[in-house]
Amino acid sequence: MTQPNATIMAGIPATNSALYRTLRFNVGDPVALISITNGDDAKSIFILRDIEMHRAKKHAQVDEIACPANFAPHEGLSGDRETATAQAAAECLVRHGIQTVTGDRTLPLIFAEIIRGRGIEVQCDTDMGVTARRSKDSQEIDWLGQAQAATENAMEMACRLIGRAEVAEDGSLVHEGAPLTSERVRNAIDIRLLELGYSNVPSIVAGGSVGADCHDIGSGVLRTGDPVIVDIFPQNRTTLYNGDCTRTVVNGPVSDQLQKMHTAVYAAKQAGEAAVAPGVTGEDVHKAVIGTIRDHGFEIGIPDESMSDEYCAMVHGTGHGIGLDVHEPPLLDFKGPALVVGDALTIEPGVYSKAIGGIRIEDMVVVTPEGCKNLNKLPQGLTWD
Repeated sequence: MTQPNATIMAGIPATNSALYRTLRFNVGDPVALISITNGDDAKSIFILRDIEMHRAKKHAQVDEIACPANFAPHEGLSGDRETATAQAAAECLVRHGIQTVTGDRTLPLIFAEIIRGRGIEVQCDTDMGVTARRSKDSQEIDWLGQAQAATENAMEMACRLIGRAEVAEDGSLVHEGAPLTSERVRNAIDIRLLELGYSNVPSIVAGGSVGADCHDIGSGVLRTGDPVIVDIFPQNRTTLYNGDCTRTVVNGPVSDQLQKMHTAVYAAKQAGEAAVAPGVTGEDVHKAVIGTIRDHGFEIGIPDESMSDEYCAMVHGTGHGIGLDVHEPPLLDFKGPALVVGDALTIEPGVYSKAIGGIRIEDMVVVTPEGCKNLNKLPQGLTWD
């Protein structure tokens, strides 16, 4: 007789992206998803709180819906929801004759402990779901496209706000009679995204020398002639998929040095996109980008204390995967893995100088059989007036 095989994922879909991606169902309570294969027969069993079962039957991508009470062990269920869900998962495995179950890297330890207590071996497959999650399906690509469109909506508003601001005698920017600060622009971004149905961690609005630190979110009054890096990465409150886009805007004349920096970054982003294809590694894409940066006369690597403030370099990787999390595998950097069809990636080269700030441009692309598709439509220049 064939021994059935089983896998388990568990946790809270609202915070466990791998579990939510498999289910396409969002809930804030502990759940378990058990998949059982016996010969040619396969089924998935979704165990969750009883009051969520009706909604799950409509939306969850599973074969069977159950609540912990349907798989109560003889000693009964705990009053703690997570413990009760783990007990029910273990009982479900026992009733289906499972002797060994495989969990993914996100399986909570309490589930492993209770399942082992029922005499079932628990194995961990560290690659389970990882490659599958990287290869976005058509629904996910559509959701990412929606998220990026909303991100660009907020980005265009922010860049025009900065680019069209009035200039005070001291060079500071003014909007509606008050100083235009990083904080005001960030608040405007938050409000726009809230109206569009997105939640947003603090966006980066970093002007002048502050932008030399590529992850400083920025503060204080913005000034004419300075590069202002605007990096927005919101999450759709319904689908939970993320957008991520960066533009750099200059209010007023663009200096020769800023133009030179922008030319290098723009060319590097084009080189990165041209390098993206199935089977090409993240390292290959990164090398194409940094090679272009060097060809334009700029450096690579974080400066040490002995270097002057005029040192200007790309100090980070080329990009990262994106989906339910803003930062997902794969990395576009040294040792980055081979790309697969459906990978959603950011391409975001930048160069930075403590003396004047930074220039960064970031788009989202999806790997296709022929290369990649860019999901962005916004201009990439420095002027937005």
